[in-house]
Amino acid sequence: MTETERRQRIHELEVTLHVGKGGIDPVVDELADQLGERQFVKAKFLRAARGGTTTGELASELAGRVDAEVVRTRGHTAVFER
Repeated sequence: MTETERRQRIHELEVTLHVGKGGIDPVVDELADQLGERQFVKAKFLRAARGGTTTGELASELAGRVDAEVVRTRGHTAVFER
């Protein structure tokens, strides 16, 4: 896959994981499961989840828990890859 194809694929992803007021703890297993089935997972971090923390900080912490990499953050969404 070329870098252009990779970027296009990431851009076209639908959000399949929502991080809400419970924070990242409730979604760790779900993200791990989704990454087991596909290369990329897009997550949306709702305002209640962020509190005083940035999306990038939350995404990094979540990625660390599932042994994944944050490949992009934009606004309140992040894309993970394992």
